[in-house]
Amino acid sequence: MDLNYYTNLTNNNTDLVSLLKSPNLFSKAPNTWHVIVVDVQNSTGAVSNGNHHQVNLTATGAIISVLNTIRKEKLNITIPYFFGGDGATFIIPNLLLNKLLSILNNYRIHIKESTSLTLRVGSVSIDELANKGHKINIAKQKLTPQLTIPIILGDGLKIAEKIIKQKFVEPSPKKLKEELINLEGMECRWKEITPPKTSKKIVCLLIDCIVTEEQQTVYASILSKMNTLFGDFTERQPISPSKMKLDYSVYKIWKEMKVRLVKKDISFICKNWLITLLGKYYFNFSKEGKQYLNQISQLSHTFMLDGSINTIFTATESKINLFIEYLNQLEKEKKIIYGIHITHSSIMSCYVIDRKTKHAHFIDGTEGGYTSAAKMLKQKLK
Repeated sequence: MDLNYYTNLTNNNTDLVSLLKSPNLFSKAPNTWHVIVVDVQNSTGAVSNGNHHQVNLTATGAIISVLNTIRKEKLNITIPYFFGGDGATFIIPNLLLNKLLSILNNYRIHIKESTSLTLRVGSVSIDELANKGHKINIAKQKLTPQLTIPIILGDGLKIAEKIIKQKFVEPSPKKLKEELINLEGMECRWKEITPPKTSKKIVCLLIDCIVTEEQQTVYASILSKMNTLFGDFTERQPISPSKMKLDYSVYKIWKEMKVRLVKKDISFICKNWLITLLGKYYFNFSKEGKQYLNQISQLSHTFMLDGSINTIFTATESKINLFIEYLNQLEKEKKIIYGIHITHSSIMSCYVIDRKTKHAHFIDGTEGGYTSAAKMLKQKLK
């Protein structure tokens, strides 16, 4: 059934390099499906003005809005989605298109009223992209024992984003429908997270293969190089339970409330400040709390391949420099364009429905993270 296309795809347990070398494991996205893109307009300016956490929360909120809507519909399906630091991309069946666009456009109004950020929201059909020669080929990869992610080859998502951004005109103000705002499960209670080892840095990396038909070969080579230099996915994971510290500041909860709630509520701040305070004991001394902390690295979105590589990882400065030399050579050979941002810590926003099984964590770097890496990449395209 078309609605269950992604849900029914096989979970590949092979490593990413092997997956990329196996085109038979990818399937063409149905022409009846659509791409939805949500992103913060002028996110670079917002980050420069000190609103990086707000930009991240806004992007996370878009994902939570969509996932909560699908959960509420009780369709028992999963969809491919990608977190980009300043936005999100979804690939969704036609049946959900109007519903999700309505939810996201209402969320856009809420964000404008609450934070003054402007969200661009739009969609394009895969059929339209296919008619113009743009492909979206999908595989499902079991990245960790608990996290399965979509892997996309083709330029379809990149072109869809370009079309949606170019066509977007901010609509005239409309009245917010409070009943359509559902951000249940949004949390952002952690301090900046330093790397597992003090000798390491946090790297935010974006890589775009110039020739679409060479994506499999080029990306497989890059991932092989990363494995050689930095270790496998687990070894370069930037999130470690021992480095996670709760942030007890009222300001942190206030920023979360601005995105999560339509009406500001002092009781929300008091209640969640107390919960955060008690969290120290829950995570340190309870079996469930310790289990939750250990699951976070397993359920953290630190690698995406949506036609481009988007990843955040940890490495020593000397090995990062060797890797940059390698990337520069690939750029010189006109195989890739890349943007990189090296920083001292990660930031994390969370979606928690059930601390035992149902939670997801969206990771970015400090000092601009993915947005800073994207700025570097865009400058190379000028």
